[in-house]
Amino acid sequence: MNSLKTMTHPKANTPRRLRHGSHLPVGAPQRRNRRRLQLTRWIGLGVFGFWILVALFGPLLAPHPMGAFVSDQMFGGMSAAYPLGTDYMGRDMLSRILTGARYTVGLALVAACLSSLIGAGFGMLSVLLPKWLEESVRRIFDTLISIPSKMMALVMVSAFGASIPLLITATVLSYAPGAFRIAHSLATNLATMEYVQVAHTRGEGRLYIAAREIFPNMIQSVLTDMGMRFVFIVLLLSGMSFLGLGVQPPAADLGSLVRENIGGLSQGAIAVIAPALAIGTLTIGANLLIDSLSTSRATQKE
Repeated sequence: MNSLKTMTHPKANTPRRLRHGSHLPVGAPQRRNRRRLQLTRWIGLGVFGFWILVALFGPLLAPHPMGAFVSDQMFGGMSAAYPLGTDYMGRDMLSRILTGARYTVGLALVAACLSSLIGAGFGMLSVLLPKWLEESVRRIFDTLISIPSKMMALVMVSAFGASIPLLITATVLSYAPGAFRIAHSLATNLATMEYVQVAHTRGEGRLYIAAREIFPNMIQSVLTDMGMRFVFIVLLLSGMSFLGLGVQPPAADLGSLVRENIGGLSQGAIAVIAPALAIGTLTIGANLLIDSLSTSRATQKE
């Protein structure tokens, strides 16, 4: 009996954090995921923020005017005088990238904001409209979304000529329908919530309900969608410029810089590699930032 009394329970010497729950096995992966998420966010923010700063201040920092002929050597290599070499006409590539990034980033930001604003606005308000009017709005956007974005842009540019306002218009018409469908789906679910029904009962107007009751609860999803559309628009505008239907000379965006220096690809010229890398890092940075923000929001909901 005494020997039985002196026996200890096998859990007596077990640490409390292991007895009452596997905190280490569960908490360690969560901390690792959190650190990885924060690292991804900071990398994306750093890369994307860098290109935003280049778009804002790049032309002021450019060592030469964008169209200045500064060298007799075509497709010159990197040097102290020309860190990114020279292009097919002997112009400084660093200056051209610093200036051309403003067109790529600026046009994409304007088009993404307008696409999300128009699409989300109609998607949110259509839920509060009479059924027949909501159906009419949906049919219009369904018709637009059935046309591929590149085809619409090519048709509009071929018909009316290439210009910056036309490029923005074609891009908005291409990507606003997608924003409409996402916003309409979100607003349809939110419109059934009790607080929206209470606002209806109080006699609040449609604009008030949309602005005060529905929009604040869908703004994070709308911003995430706008970020994704920014990436798509960058690729669309760069593709249009690569085909010669985007930003026209003497101005140039990053896609134009790739197209005009494509002859140096066989030589491995930095003049064609640098703008291609610029487009890649811009889209990757935006993707990393958007992915980290959306993953963080999903984690918070859980």
